[in-house]
Amino acid sequence: MNKTELVAAVAEKAGLTKDAAAKAVNALTEVVTETLKAGDKIVIAGFGTYEAKKREARVAHNPRTREEIKIAATTVPAFKAGKTLKDALK
Repeated sequence: MNKTELVAAVAEKAGLTKDAAAKAVNALTEVVTETLKAGDKIVIAGFGTYEAKKREARVAHNPRTREEIKIAATTVPAFKAGKTLKDALK
């Protein structure tokens, strides 16, 4: 499902216009992004948790040349599914 399909599904499920659903989806993605950038996490009970995790710097190897490659430390987004979501997928 891409963003356009998501907007259409939200509009149908919530009884909204596609324009209103698009605004809601865009607002949600902006809030999630801003919250993770601030170092906070978002917990939606039963659905899951969004958070930013720090990944330490490390050394890897190029599989062809065996040359060492230094990978810089970075922050990556992470999502952990909640129990209700996990159970719905069984």
